Amino acid sequence: MRKRYAAGNLLFISFLLLAVISCKTDSVNNNTQATNSTQVVPAIATPTQLGLYESDSSIYRGLFMAVSQIGTSTVDYGLLFDTGSGGMVIDATGVLPASMITATGFNFTGDSTIVDGITITSQTNVVEYGDDASSLDKVYGNLAYASVTVGDQQGTVVIKRLPFFIYYKAVDAKGNKYAAHEFDVFGVSSEYDISFNNGAYITSPFSYFDPGNGLTKGFKMAALGTSHFSLDGTFVPGVVTLGLTTADLSPSSGFTMSQLTFYAGDGYAPVIQTSITYNTNKTVSTQAIFDTGTEPYSYIEDKTATSSLTLLPQNSPVSVTTSSGFNYAYTTLAADNLTYVENPTTTGASVSIISLEYFLTGEYMLDYTNHRIGLKNN
Repeated sequence: MRKRYAAGNLLFISFLLLAVISCKTDSVNNNTQATNSTQVVPAIATPTQLGLYESDSSIYRGLFMAVSQIGTSTVDYGLLFDTGSGGMVIDATGVLPASMITATGFNFTGDSTIVDGITITSQTNVVEYGDDASSLDKVYGNLAYASVTVGDQQGTVVIKRLPFFIYYKAVDAKGNKYAAHEFDVFGVSSEYDISFNNGAYITSPFSYFDPGNGLTKGFKMAALGTSHFSLDGTFVPGVVTLGLTTADLSPSSGFTMSQLTFYAGDGYAPVIQTSITYNTNKTVSTQAIFDTGTEPYSYIEDKTATSSLTLLPQNSPVSVTTSSGFNYAYTTLAADNLTYVENPTTTGASVSIISLEYFLTGEYMLDYTNHRIGLKNN
């Protein structure tokens, strides 16, 4: 998702509980006591599968992750599943009592308050979506913590004490208020998406989930195809697999891995160095994000472009090659693979965006432990 946000100092510690099971047996032979200690090795855990809702408004497609409980409050919301951002962002409407929500902030005093198992802090920020002042949407809210249940029907996980951004207002560039839950996002990238003055930040909810013994923190996504997208949103089980196996991370898995770079204030942003060729012979070197939250357009950043924003003609070939050697190619069509060429000098955008269209045929992996992204042509 194309988003701007204020960065700050970073300091948030998540705790991982490690369980060690041991067994001791004693025996006595000929009046001599011997103690044998046996370490029981826990079995390798099984990865957890979660489904997504696949929606098509006839204008653009979207993926949505269900959230069914926040704190002790039972809810029923679908949040935009976004590989281009990190952190859960959710409207307070229907989550907190209406009496707590005002146009200027949450109604409580002190550094924090607890409501229905949700800790709302006095730490505030503003999330900005858009490219320039004429189209800049703003979302106002606070840092919060709660146990959150993620998933639906055929699989859920509970993420304990998850830091997230709960907002009380979202407005467009003219100050007009958006409908409740218009900007709900489930960002799964490993960047620090929103930072706060006390040093806390939010990032992917999945990065706080312990997948179990023998599994690496991370997730992979199956190629989506196009058959399940519908106006009301079709639930598709098993799209996301939480917890990466040794086989997943092996070169024989078919994934091409790209190492992520740590950026102060941003964490491990999901940007990959690429070379993009369009119009047959025009090649640009650019950082790019493979982003489920951007649709229906992809964006190529070209500093030599003669205009600030140009839509490539139908039947234009586009090829993307990462610095790790992964290749992805497509052709622009009348309603699919729509692609803009931007001049970042005039638009202010600096990173190229490969849209949701990639995920229809390609697989995706994010390894939180080793800070790598994997891409695979299906």
